[in-house]
Amino acid sequence: MTATQANLQNLIDRTQNLYEPVFISGERNNAVLISEEYWRQIQETLHLCSIPGMKESILEASKEPLEESVKELEW
Repeated sequence: MTATQANLQNLIDRTQNLYEPVFISGERNNAVLISEEYWRQIQETLHLCSIPGMKESILEASKEPLEESVKELEW
């Protein structure tokens, strides 16, 4: 394994273990390395926020006490 590969693997481990992004500065461009799990969460959040009324519904529901929101589902 080359030093570059080892460094990249360490950065990947860091994003997974510490659950924080790694900012990478290059000569021409910059980038951010995040864990796959975090990326999926971001994508899910963006999807939910794109549904009309979903954001408002989530915010409204977050104000309701848990005891009042527990309902038996009739599936």
